[in-house]
Amino acid sequence: MKSWVEISERRLATNYRLLTEAASVGMSVLAVVKADAYGHGAAVCAPVLVRAGARWLGVTDAQEGAAVGEALAAAGVAASERPDILVMSGLLAEDADAIVQHRLVPVVWGRQQMEWLADAVDRSGKGLRQRVHLEIDTGMARQGVRADAELKAVLEYLSQHPSLELDGVMTHFASAEVAGSPQTLEQRMRFQQAMREVSAAGLRPAWIHAGNSSTIDNSASPQTDTLVWLRQLAGEYGARAMVRPGLGLYGYCLLIECADCSNDKHAEARVRPGLQPVMTWKTRVIGLREVQAGETVGYNATFVAKQPMRLALLPVGYADGLRRELSAATGIVGGWVMVQGQRAAIVGRVSMNLTVVDVSGITGVAVGDEVVLLGDGVTADDHALLAGTIAYEIVCGVRAPSRLGA
Repeated sequence: MKSWVEISERRLATNYRLLTEAASVGMSVLAVVKADAYGHGAAVCAPVLVRAGARWLGVTDAQEGAAVGEALAAAGVAASERPDILVMSGLLAEDADAIVQHRLVPVVWGRQQMEWLADAVDRSGKGLRQRVHLEIDTGMARQGVRADAELKAVLEYLSQHPSLELDGVMTHFASAEVAGSPQTLEQRMRFQQAMREVSAAGLRPAWIHAGNSSTIDNSASPQTDTLVWLRQLAGEYGARAMVRPGLGLYGYCLLIECADCSNDKHAEARVRPGLQPVMTWKTRVIGLREVQAGETVGYNATFVAKQPMRLALLPVGYADGLRRELSAATGIVGGWVMVQGQRAAIVGRVSMNLTVVDVSGITGVAVGDEVVLLGDGVTADDHALLAGTIAYEIVCGVRAPSRLGA
């Protein structure tokens, strides 16, 4: 095995509880395990989250939802205890039968999607109602129906088709990590208008939800706190409020920024300081060699040894998710890994399946020794800073099998 991911059950459960406590009374928490639990392995993480108390899980598509349902059953989660599974990224015609068969709850925003689902319910012959969650586009111009004539047509269809049940209404914020964001305030107003139209159509959703990990983390003033607003909005329509953390479950959160800060561009965070990374990505040393001063290492000879060095070869590279931007050249510091609890700097360019690190100052390194690529001492935030991206992309890019660890 070239590399593997160990998931800390204790840390994952602790992060879930921390986010739930921060969301506070009157707010349910949907645990997002889409994109294979952000690269952590949904089949491993979903049962842990259910044992920690999660009653909703969020997945990418119908295929992932079915796989998560099977993983829960294999882990001993009884059918009566299975959480609801929200399919968050839409559907195509070929997904409708699987959604009905596996009792998934899809996010919808168009009449065609609902027609596919209604036809699938009819084909099932079970006489069941298919629950759906309607997404409102409040400013992302991505998923969702706009609060205009298009929304009226969707609501009319739902009102006339008893095989479909409007179980929830939702939206997604574009700038949840920005305290006092004018865009978030505008999106909230648009969502409120959409909810008035839902109510006027005679529809009564059980759930109203919005927001991600940053929505929980963002400690804005009570006047602009989105969680307070969401609880009040749900209460107005007799629904339950819900928020949808993803990245925070796995130990990371974007820095909270200020829309208008005079002294500091970052604001206080509710949960970020208490979150613990869940993933430890490991590999093993597969080779060792000595190089002398003046020898070059890696593609295009970008690194030249200034003194004798001892180098370790690792069987991972950018094809496995170790970013090429972590490469090091002469005079340019790159990324690092952890060997025997010490930093070992990457030397030369990260290649497709191989990476070289400097173990000159670490005694006793041998072939077969474990190496930490991500974990304590080297985080996804560290990789993201060097790669010019965000922790989301780093963890989602890891391609390695997952298993429960310490």
